[in-house]
Amino acid sequence: MVVAVLLLSLCGSAAVSALGTRTYTATAGLYFSVRTAASVDDLATAATFSQTQLASYATLAMTPEVLDPVAEDLGVRGGAGELAGQLSATAVDGTVVLDISAVDTDPARAARIANAVARQVITVVEDLSPSVTDSDESAVEATVVTPATAPSSPTSPKVVLNLVAGAVLGLGLGVLLAVAREALDTRVRRPEDVAELTRTPVIGSLGVEPGRRRRVLMEAAPHSPQAEAYRQLRTNLQFLELGEHGGQRSRHRAISVTSSLAAEGKSTVAINLALAMAETGARVLLVDADLRRPSVATVLGLEGAAGLTSVLLGRASVDDVVQPWGSSGLHVLPSGPLPPNPTELLGSVPMRRLLGELRAAYDHVVLDSTPLLPVADSAVVAGLVDGILLLVNATKARRHQVAESVRNLARVEAPVLGVVLNQVAREERSYGYWATEEPTAFATPEVLRPSGIEPARSGR
Repeated sequence: MVVAVLLLSLCGSAAVSALGTRTYTATAGLYFSVRTAASVDDLATAATFSQTQLASYATLAMTPEVLDPVAEDLGVRGGAGELAGQLSATAVDGTVVLDISAVDTDPARAARIANAVARQVITVVEDLSPSVTDSDESAVEATVVTPATAPSSPTSPKVVLNLVAGAVLGLGLGVLLAVAREALDTRVRRPEDVAELTRTPVIGSLGVEPGRRRRVLMEAAPHSPQAEAYRQLRTNLQFLELGEHGGQRSRHRAISVTSSLAAEGKSTVAINLALAMAETGARVLLVDADLRRPSVATVLGLEGAAGLTSVLLGRASVDDVVQPWGSSGLHVLPSGPLPPNPTELLGSVPMRRLLGELRAAYDHVVLDSTPLLPVADSAVVAGLVDGILLLVNATKARRHQVAESVRNLARVEAPVLGVVLNQVAREERSYGYWATEEPTAFATPEVLRPSGIEPARSGR
């Protein structure tokens, strides 16, 4: 934001400088003295007199007495009023020199105006000053010591000054906006933000996935930093399962992945997490429990006409609708036809009975659930599963939304395993670590599957 505002301000300053009207300034210098000075004392007195009168001469230069004849002589349509807007008279401090400056779009005309006004000032000052005793000459003598010449470069716009001012203004405004945005931004971006909302630990941090199209990253880029982040999440879940009971594995077999809002990436995370679990040789079933906007079948390219709802309504058995996917042994149970009462169906006795059967048949069951805040489906599912993963998108979820989701889960006493931060901004290159050569063919998840463990097979 700081860089963008700075560049915008510089571009604005450059545009103003390029499009502004160029004006030129010509200056004529007048020197004032007193003719009656004869001795040194007289010269000192005359110099003091001239200095005290210099401000009066500067004011006199801007009066109609001086400007009317000049405007008439140069053909200025606006007369003395218009000419006064182009002139300035400055008394140089500590001297008896008066500078008369004229500004015009034509450099030659600016010089003519300055010289004409200087000559007219001499005439008016000598007419108004008292005469020397026994003589008709004016006691004050004015001389043009610096005639105005046509300037070679414009005085406005001042390109360098404008650019410097634009840079300072843009930098200051950019920093101010960035600080204000940071102060007003309520998105949950870091683990520290999660710690302020809940005691639930952050067990995973996923970076920004390249591209906007949802894809099966564990299959498309298995050695990417993002894929390694899913493996770290899988490992953290395995440590959670060990619990504190002498290393005995707890019953965290059915896990629901949910989020506060839609479009936080819960379906993508559920799919890739299930694949990461299947890489270890475990029997993993991915269930699309989002009966409102199911997407698992679409992302994986599977048939979704029959699935979870078909089993719950007694129209098919699990073996009939479970579909294998990929080379890692992952099995998928699509959502099936969308029911008119998804909340009631997910909280029914058949759903509870089905989860019991799936726990017995698979090592891990990963459910892709609906968002918590828009609908009540996930809260119902939370009471049936062994653990909840709350996904928090760092670019979307606000603090009050995450806090409300945590409260909703606490009301139903849901076992929240942890929070997973998604779309966390970070330098992915620093997270990459792989051999300089391409992995050989034998280092595949299929061959590295522990012996004696076979994935569950579909009955189709």
